[in-house]
Amino acid sequence: QVQLVESGGGLVQTGGSLRLSCTASGSFLSINSMGWYRQAPGKQRELVVSMTSDGTRFGDSGKGRFTISRDNANNSVYLQMNSLKPEDTAVYYCNAEISTASVRIGVRWEDYWGQGTQVTVSS
Repeated sequence: QVQLVESGGGLVQTGGSLRLSCTASGSFLSINSMGWYRQAPGKQRELVVSMTSDGTRFGDSGKGRFTISRDNANNSVYLQMNSLKPEDTAVYYCNAEISTASVRIGVRWEDYWGQGTQVTVSS
């Protein structure tokens, strides 16, 4: 059973910073991409930033103020968010493409999601 566990959300004032963390646990073979998405009330979930061994892909919301980093040895990904604005208020979800193996299915790649962590930026 693969799990992604996030932490680090909370309430911050405009211009402040937050650092989100996400760690994958359970039985799996390897991780390809790890990254962050967010969903604001009444809006669709959108890409913030995602990282693979080939590079980093930013959504419009993540460019300029957000930085992603990975600790592959600990199966973790981090999102450093600076100069936060009220429009950054959303639930932030960790996402990872992870391979697992079973006798019945063999090796399979799947997308996994964390439970989400609330980020609220007050004006």
